[in-house]
Amino acid sequence: MCTSIVEIVSAEGMAKREDTWFPVTHAAVAYDHARHALLADVITMDFINEDLPPAARAAVELTLDSAKALHAALGKAIAEAEIEEAERAQSIEQARADAARPTRIAA
Repeated sequence: MCTSIVEIVSAEGMAKREDTWFPVTHAAVAYDHARHALLADVITMDFINEDLPPAARAAVELTLDSAKALHAALGKAIAEAEIEEAERAQSIEQARADAARPTRIAA
């Protein structure tokens, strides 16, 4: 039975199918019966480019437990990446402030 649980978001990145990389424009996440995995209902993720033919997609089918583990891992990686980005921005601002200070010439 179809669940009609589907979320679609704009996405920016790259995906690979076979030997070809293509730009991603959207990601679709759903909970429905598996199409390929020998499982009952699964979380599916499709990374697509709406400007390319339908074959321009990368798909994943995960058990609910695997999807939860992936969600947790994404949360941790995103939190650490945000700290890294904040530190990088702070370093850039500090370098700009240091460069803007007039230099004193010793007499």
